[in-house]
Order: sequence, then C-alpha cells, then structure tokens
Amino acid sequence: MSVNTQDMEIVHRAFRRESRLLMELVAAVAPGDTARAKVLADHFRGYRLGLHNHHEGEDELLWPPLLSRVDLGADIVLRMEAQHERVAASLTRLDTAFPAWEGAAGAGERDAVVAALAEHRAVLIEHLDDEEATLLPLAAEHITEQEWASMGDHMVANTPKPLLLRLFGAVLEDADPAERALVLSALPAPVRAIWHVIGRPSYARHVRRVRGVRRARRARHVRG
Repeated sequence: MSVNTQDMEIVHRAFRRESRLLMELVAAVAPGDTARAKVLADHFRGYRLGLHNHHEGEDELLWPPLLSRVDLGADIVLRMEAQHERVAASLTRLDTAFPAWEGAAGAGERDAVVAALAEHRAVLIEHLDDEEATLLPLAAEHITEQEWASMGDHMVANTPKPLLLRLFGAVLEDADPAERALVLSALPAPVRAIWHVIGRPSYARHVRRVRGVRRARRARHVRG
C-alpha cells in the first residue's frame, strides 16, 4: 500500500503563504480605513473556512484509519490531533479579533489582529512542518488511494463553490508545472473546464482586491 501525498504539501504551501500575507496586509491598513478592513476580514473568513475544512477532513477521514493500523506511529497521529486543537483555538481568537477591528478599523484593534495572526501562524507552521516530516510518510504507507482522495471529496462537499475556486487558485499559485499537472489531474474534465473559464480570472480579481496592484503583479501567474 502506497499513496502519493505530494498534493498535501502543495496545499500546505498555500496556507503558509496566505497566513503570512494576512499579517503583512492587516498591519499595513491605515487607522479608520474600514473598507480595507472589510476586504481583509472577508478574505480571512475564506481562509479560515478552507483551513477548517482541510483539518476536519483529516480529523474524520485520516486519523481514524491510521490509528487502527499503526502501533509505534500512534503517538504521531495523537500529536497531530493536539496540534489541530491548538490551530483551532488560534482561529477562535481571530473570530473575535477581526470583527472588533472591522467595524471602525482602529489602530489598537488592528494591532490585536496582527498579534493574533502571528500566534496563529506560529502554531500552524509548527503543525504543517511536523505533519510533512512525520505524518505524511506514515500515511503513504498505511492509507489507500481511495481514503486519501476522500479528503478532497470532503473539501469539495463542504465548501461553497465560489470559495472552492478561490482556494484552488491559492493552491496553484506557487505550484510548478509538474505540481500543477498533479493537482489538475485529480479533477474531472468538467471541473477543469470551469477552473479555466471561471476560476482563473475570478482568482486573479480576488488577488488584486486583497493584495493591491503591486503585490498582485509580483504574484506568480496562475496557470493550469
């Protein structure tokens, strides 16, 4: 039994980038700029749902079969579960911090959001690094292709379609040609067509709105 887990690392790259950009973009908002605060708060809510659904898929579909098949590796799975709880707690703090800032875009509230984002990113990066180093090799050995694919099915079933296209664009943004081919190959042909016609231009508009023109120009062009 062996499954290719590379797609998980490609997804993780997007969460690493977006968690960093959120901190930088929020920190740059001028006091009182409520329009900009709303844009970034909305972006955070999409990021949050994507990360929640990603982790929920692992909680429900990856950890249980792994725990039933591994002995010495059980401590790794249990550590992943504990890390998910810490990431979830950091998101809950942001659920309070963002609305408090969004209303009037005060400097103090902005700085509280930045601090909460820094805390969130620290626990997230710790988890992603650990998962890639210790858990993915375990999954490659003990999880079937069908079980692995079920996590993607969970994401699709639990994410609004416009947000799903946005998240897909985020995953493809920093992917190299081989990685893009790997990710796109998992999609049915009609879904690939929707991505090319609707998803790609929609993601480009979202990036311009969230990051601003200069940052958007520096972002790698999303192909696929």
